[in-house]
Amino acid sequence: MPNLKGKVAIVTGAGQGLGRATALRLAQCGAQIAIAELNPQSGADAAQAVRDAGGDAIAVAVDVSDEARVKAMAAEVAEHFGGIDILHNNAAYLTPEYRARDRDVCNVEIEAWDRAMAVNARGALLCAKHVIPYMVARGGGSLIHSSSGFGGQGDITLTAYGMSKAAIALLSKSIAAQYGKQGIRSNTIQIGLVLGENAQHAVQGELRQIILDAHLTPELGTPENVADVVAFLASDEAAFVTGTTIPVDGGFSSHVPTVAPLREYFARSGRESF
Repeated sequence: MPNLKGKVAIVTGAGQGLGRATALRLAQCGAQIAIAELNPQSGADAAQAVRDAGGDAIAVAVDVSDEARVKAMAAEVAEHFGGIDILHNNAAYLTPEYRARDRDVCNVEIEAWDRAMAVNARGALLCAKHVIPYMVARGGGSLIHSSSGFGGQGDITLTAYGMSKAAIALLSKSIAAQYGKQGIRSNTIQIGLVLGENAQHAVQGELRQIILDAHLTPELGTPENVADVVAFLASDEAAFVTGTTIPVDGGFSSHVPTVAPLREYFARSGRESF
């Protein structure tokens, strides 16, 4: 595992899912963890899970779209642990109700657009804005931002969500360019379909197989697969990695769209290629 002993990490939206898995992995690597979560109860539960696993964690309730609250959150974490070294911008807004309102361009509800931008893009900017000064004071730090395949490729739905995630990639590059000489590294992970608790129930049967066929790996990903990449980028082992976007998607975004149907076609015809 990467060595994060002596490091302080903030993970936003860590009350469940990918964020919680990442918080647990960073703690296993030795980091002290601040769970920055909108829901106080899920945040407290996640912090307790880290402590139960032998780590050191606190929970801080925060709406990442509220600048005053984000500023207070950063100050609270720095005061409690003595500084901040790692920020994982993981918080995102993607509830089932939201999905129904964020569709194709002609059918996006503007309220859904506003919420996506407020949490996903504005929230990432605000957390970076108020955490970076604490990192600079410690001699440097690492920011890891969670983007999505929706932010890198066009799709038939989730227009606002995709645009908010695309904005994160440029935010990350801007941070790397502006603060790199002060020891700040900033990278984005472009996350594909990961079978967390919710997806396990929603992605089954034929739908699951269609999605798996478009991957280049034997299986779909897990939250722990994502957490491992975050831990690497947070560590000194990634000291020469900054300003880039790393797909964590089983190769989903790396190939032409015809790979899966052509693989099936050649299998039926008994041929290996054209």
